[in-house]
Amino acid sequence: MANVRLNNVVKRFNEVVAVNKVNLDIQDEEFIVLVGPSGCGKTTTLRMVAGLEEIDDGEIYIGDTLVNDVPPKDRDIAMVFQNYALYPHMDVYNNMAFGLKLRKFPKSEIDQRVKEAADLLGIPELLKRKPKQLSGGQRQRVAVGRAIVRHPKVFLFDEPLSNLDAKLRVQMRAELSKLHNRLKTTMIYVTHDQVEAMTMGDRIVVMRDGLVQQVGSPIELYNTPNNKFVGGFIGTPSMNFLDVVMKKEGDDMVLDGQSFKITIPAEHKEKTAPYADQEVTFGVRPQDIYDLQFARELEHGHENLIESTVDVVEPLGSEQIVYLSCGHHTIVAVIDMQSTLDVGDTIKASVDTSKIHVFRNDTEEAII
Repeated sequence: MANVRLNNVVKRFNEVVAVNKVNLDIQDEEFIVLVGPSGCGKTTTLRMVAGLEEIDDGEIYIGDTLVNDVPPKDRDIAMVFQNYALYPHMDVYNNMAFGLKLRKFPKSEIDQRVKEAADLLGIPELLKRKPKQLSGGQRQRVAVGRAIVRHPKVFLFDEPLSNLDAKLRVQMRAELSKLHNRLKTTMIYVTHDQVEAMTMGDRIVVMRDGLVQQVGSPIELYNTPNNKFVGGFIGTPSMNFLDVVMKKEGDDMVLDGQSFKITIPAEHKEKTAPYADQEVTFGVRPQDIYDLQFARELEHGHENLIESTVDVVEPLGSEQIVYLSCGHHTIVAVIDMQSTLDVGDTIKASVDTSKIHVFRNDTEEAII
């Protein structure tokens, strides 16, 4: 079994705690993605699993083996680096075969493994070329192929697509996902790109300042973020955060933003009641705001309106990103292209209240 467990893992660099009591249980054959901003500890966590960084506290298991003191070469892992780390003087074949030669594999088995990996990655015609003769995408495939030939228990990827252009990155994301489905091997993938995380991971680990903020499926993190940071980090464009006051009006709990009011759905009244008369943060995703005039979802319609002025319109073909002003608030909405909006227009934006979020101001934890 190639499950990976981290129990209270800590890493310090002098006085800085880079990774702070991280607990993770990664299942056999799972594709898990560590995501977060630069400096959050995701790459350090990956390097500790690989054995390239010593841990200061805690335990790391690969399968049933405690690997705290096991050197990297004996952990049965293969790592793909951001900069490919290919030997420039060797052709593709020998780059892929190098690790097997060091382990004294028979020549026939090396040949078989390299050719199988090359076929799997669609690069058999590149085997005699040197790295300098390859494009970025081809080099990345070679780096992945060098890992595949090892037949490791666990693959580790450290931002492997960050040096590629946008179109190739999308293509390689799909290829790595297909590769995981074929190989059925545990993969741990680090990225700062939440789109990569959302599209590739079975589960996502969101990190910030060395701490795990939330672990869950892409849909869980998108729909039910634990806190304001996760809500803002996951999703494109980012979630809108508006400063409001929670008020009780009759039987309803209402978010009062001075220039607008949003009624909390009845099923959330109990959760929100303790925060009456407190300042809170109202979170709503751009995709959950509609131009009422053209909204197909008119059931979200004639109440919970935010009357706004259009500041900027960014047409994207199938949809448009619209920046709105409402009092002292700035709101981003993703609106259907059939809404013909111009800068300076006034629109009535309807909010889908079944998908709103409310966060505490002190701890930034989600109330709903």
